[in-house]
Amino acid sequence: MKKENIYILEDRGIIYINGEDSLNYLQNIISNDINKVSDTYSCFSYLLTPQGKYLFEFIIIKHKNGFFLDCPKYQIENLYKQLSLYKLRSKVDITNLSNEFVVAALSKDNFDDFNNNNKSGMTIKFREDPVILDPRCVDLGARIVINLEKLYLSSKKLKLKISNINEYYELSHSLGIPNSDTENFQNKIFGLETNSEELNAIDFKKGCYVGQENTARMKLKEKLSRRIYSVEIIEGKIDTGEVIKINNTEIGKIYNNSKFSYGLFKFKDPNFKLEEVLVTNKGKIIIKKPFWV
Repeated sequence: MKKENIYILEDRGIIYINGEDSLNYLQNIISNDINKVSDTYSCFSYLLTPQGKYLFEFIIIKHKNGFFLDCPKYQIENLYKQLSLYKLRSKVDITNLSNEFVVAALSKDNFDDFNNNNKSGMTIKFREDPVILDPRCVDLGARIVINLEKLYLSSKKLKLKISNINEYYELSHSLGIPNSDTENFQNKIFGLETNSEELNAIDFKKGCYVGQENTARMKLKEKLSRRIYSVEIIEGKIDTGEVIKINNTEIGKIYNNSKFSYGLFKFKDPNFKLEEVLVTNKGKIIIKKPFWV
């Protein structure tokens, strides 16, 4: 991302959770520790199935007496229903604020101009709006949650140009971080298989949460044998669900065939290699090296 650019992430939505029991309510269901979240720190977290499979993801940001959940917009309706299901008798209000707030991304260099502490998740305020250094990876830059009208005013004040969102997602894909293209992961892939530990989405020291038992067992017994990796198509095309083979041995499967494709691969297989050209049924691909390798 260029320092002079800002990117409106139109495929992100905002849910707001507040109320007397909001902290305990979230702590009991999410994979990260809500006690970490403050006016100066935000975190990335999952809501898993009871079996520990990926269901929803969000960045949690302190806002007034509650919390913003910055999440893929396609998940909003189902996430709202799931959160309401877990509410039971908790004194919690859950509100979809996607029509009031937008999420915009800007470069890490811009964040550094505000604050010289570049730890992932660090949060500051700009004209009362939270600016977060991405808690998944600092190289993905910062994001601001803001009213759309204020965004234009703030962009002008900071001398930033609203730019093509693809620049942001190209960076995300190069780092191996799926963003709003995770629909095919839902209820099919274990949370750990989506690199949740590397993306700082799980706190293994916190107490119970939905899916905790199986997730902890996979971690403790080193049962993880597959991971999500970004895939670059260098010739032809690939199909969703296509099996990828090396030397006639299956080493992975494509989970989406969009411009920013991802696949689930057996990374412990001796045939598995990053950044080498692989021949598929209709083209050629490279499994890209993620930032955490």
